Amino acid sequence: MNLHLGELNDTPTRDDARAALDLLRRWAAKVNEGAEDPDTAQLLAAAAGYPALKSDYQGEFIPDAVYKASMPDLQNGPASLIRGARRQIQYVGISNFRLPIAFHTRGGRDLTLETSVTGSVSLDAEKKGINMSRIMRSFYKHAEKTFSFEVIEAALDDYKADLESIDARIQMRFSFPATIQSLRSGLSGYQYYDIALELVEQEGVRRKYLHLDYVYSSTCPCSLELSEHARRARGQLATPHSQRSVARISVEVLPGDCLWFEDLIDLCREAVPTETQVMVKREDEQAFAELNAANPIFVEDAARLFAEKLLSEPRIGDFRVIASHQESLHSHDAVSVLTEGETFAQKSLDPKLFSTLFHTG
Repeated sequence: MNLHLGELNDTPTRDDARAALDLLRRWAAKVNEGAEDPDTAQLLAAAAGYPALKSDYQGEFIPDAVYKASMPDLQNGPASLIRGARRQIQYVGISNFRLPIAFHTRGGRDLTLETSVTGSVSLDAEKKGINMSRIMRSFYKHAEKTFSFEVIEAALDDYKADLESIDARIQMRFSFPATIQSLRSGLSGYQYYDIALELVEQEGVRRKYLHLDYVYSSTCPCSLELSEHARRARGQLATPHSQRSVARISVEVLPGDCLWFEDLIDLCREAVPTETQVMVKREDEQAFAELNAANPIFVEDAARLFAEKLLSEPRIGDFRVIASHQESLHSHDAVSVLTEGETFAQKSLDPKLFSTLFHTG
């Protein structure tokens, strides 16, 4: 019997290739061996339009300049890639990247504190985006230097140049420890203050801001008088209500002499001396009750007392005082906002602003 196999050098046609692929796909759909056979799996992947990829990590691979230049960078792509409205973005960047930073204290010590940094720049309407990592890299170059506003300025200069932006800002948040004395027992302990530093450049003008949360006790003047009335008129024991309260003080730091963190804390303590205590014995607790009775304040009083001290400080320009008395009588809080100058004046408030003024110790 003669078997004719045809010419061995026949070139398959496109139709032959399509038929072969169709047969291969139908076979692979009905059996499991194809997934286990590397050659068949690779052939099927190629038929589907996927290249054969390596699955092992190449730890020894080092990209050269040519390779880096070939890598796609969609975030810094052309304006044609912009999605949504072509409008300037006032602030775009990164928030809450943390690193240890050294800070000077008024007494000459340096403290290294975990610091949360937020860095942002403006973005023109015709630019797709920014390279976020440049903000971090710029800041890390200066992070090991002992802190000053000049260090923040150097970091801001770097990433403004890197990102070719008009406006920029850096904000640094940290918890600052300071020793406070008890009222009568002679003990001392650390009070921790939430502080934020901010450097802002807009339209070529730079300004520095300092934010401080000051926690104090507020005794209601009305409740104090009513309690005393019950004692005098009816011999009835009564206590006025008081509560933990928080003032968020934001100030513009003017050029010139240094405004130390401790200076602003002292200023707040002079305005409202009923700061919450750290170390307390019985004599301190009694003293604190007496101190509150000597300084009863409504939330309106608190805002104005802080403002009075801020107005008297030549190192401070515009400022804002936000006070929240977290009532023990009512199921709601009493709040007030007082601003001086244009910097902090605003027609609309963040709906969750006052809910951020809680301090749990």
